[in-house]
Amino acid sequence: MSLLSALAILCTQGPSSEAQAQAPAKVPAKAPAVKGKAAEPLRNVPGAGSKLTAPALAQIIDREIQRRLAEDSVKPSPVADDAEFLRRIYLDLVGVIPPADKVVAFLDSKVADKRARVVEELLADSRYGRSLAENWTNVMVPRESNNRRLQSQPLHDWMAKSLNDNKPWDKLVYELVTASGDQDKNGAVTYFIGNPTVDKITDSVTRLFLGVRLECAQCHNHPFTGWKQTEYWGMAQFFMKVRLTANPQQAAKKGISPGIIEDGRKGKKKGLPESAKIVPAKFFQAQQPKLNPAAPYRPVLAKWLCSSSNPFFAQAMVNRTWAHFFGRGIVNPVDDMHEGNPASHPELLAALTEQFKTNGFDVKYLVRAIVNSQTYQRTSRPHAGNEEDPTLFSHMAVRVMSPEQLYDSLTSVVGKLDRRFEGMRKKGAGGKKGPTGPRDQFVSFFRIDEGADPLEYQAGIPQALRLMNSGLLNNTTAVVNSAMGKGGNDLRRVVEQLYLMTLSRRPTPEELQRRVQYVAGQPIARNAYSDLVWALLNCSEFAMNH
Repeated sequence: MSLLSALAILCTQGPSSEAQAQAPAKVPAKAPAVKGKAAEPLRNVPGAGSKLTAPALAQIIDREIQRRLAEDSVKPSPVADDAEFLRRIYLDLVGVIPPADKVVAFLDSKVADKRARVVEELLADSRYGRSLAENWTNVMVPRESNNRRLQSQPLHDWMAKSLNDNKPWDKLVYELVTASGDQDKNGAVTYFIGNPTVDKITDSVTRLFLGVRLECAQCHNHPFTGWKQTEYWGMAQFFMKVRLTANPQQAAKKGISPGIIEDGRKGKKKGLPESAKIVPAKFFQAQQPKLNPAAPYRPVLAKWLCSSSNPFFAQAMVNRTWAHFFGRGIVNPVDDMHEGNPASHPELLAALTEQFKTNGFDVKYLVRAIVNSQTYQRTSRPHAGNEEDPTLFSHMAVRVMSPEQLYDSLTSVVGKLDRRFEGMRKKGAGGKKGPTGPRDQFVSFFRIDEGADPLEYQAGIPQALRLMNSGLLNNTTAVVNSAMGKGGNDLRRVVEQLYLMTLSRRPTPEELQRRVQYVAGQPIARNAYSDLVWALLNCSEFAMNH
């Protein structure tokens, strides 16, 4: 296929007004700071003292967002159309674009509550837990040289089952932080195997489950937040008794499963960084507990960590969940929550946190409330006056697909790259380095830097060329056969089907006219359809979540 001819499919005559309307909104380069909010006292927290349903909480989300928009005289964008919403909710909840038959059924449905129904359908889908677990596994297990032989799949499987079972978040984190045993029997211990030193696990636990970057106080008192070095090492003391039974490298050589234990022996002092201080164990910004030197310390920490009285725990999860759906937190960055970095909507954050606790740390309840709000369901297309708004949520931000979402969406269209590699992700358990399948290779090549802004496109020319020239995107036989099987000799129906399969929408009238004209002008229609598929899969609209 000629690159110029393929690009001509999308570029001939320039972009139409309809195509421009379908294009994702421009992503602001950087969010301006929210001024004057830190000193403002909280109003009465909406819904305080009541246990609200998810629809009622969704209404509070919309009221609080609208109140702030009105204060700043910013007009919100309208609600997204059905095609835009369906593609977004599939990517956010199950990590892949919707199949064409689901798109058609949803677009043609006249049921009033069809959006709420598809939310429930996806929350019950096993891909929901697997997709979110992949996100959590990526942030829980650092990509470091000492982890190159560590298999993270056991942690992913444990998280996926817990999330699909809707295990309460406080119980899930308690089990994770107190996990012991061998990896092949308890996947949760992978978290500690991947963060094997006292400072690494302290850094990770405080970032993920308290929402604070306490590592900034490891070597000295924090100059901006007021956190003390003794507070860091007070938290670190809870992990001093945790030991690896075998590191991944040793386990691989011996053919055994790595694991961790926590016994009653004295806390380790060897291997600590020079900045280490031996101080009594103390909860962050809280009391010093009484510990039994002969007993494990982590259960004591986990009980406080996951308590509803802990001012950090529920708030951190609420803020991180919000960021998953909007590309930024109510406090941003999500792991840097302190008075000097105020929330854009403090009353809303407080209300979400209170209801998350009141409803038993129910993650699906929180997700259900967020995605059923009009705030989440707004279009990503801005209008004059809100196009540079990154903090008020006046329109949905355009987010870059994760490498996992991109690969799974591509293969959902064109099929598996090579069926011989299916299931290979689970090989290598017990520390053995298993074969790497095409998905792992793709994800590794397209992986962005840890902590990168999801609103900024990180890929470059190498990634674009890899897609354009890959066998994955040039093997379009199956998708073209499927479209021609449904459209027959009707060029319009075939082109529409290709749009439904790739961009999860019907083409605009102008797009349809131009694509049909292109196909009709080629000597072999099948080759022209292949060119169209290639161009659609390589366009920015496909690669973005909008």
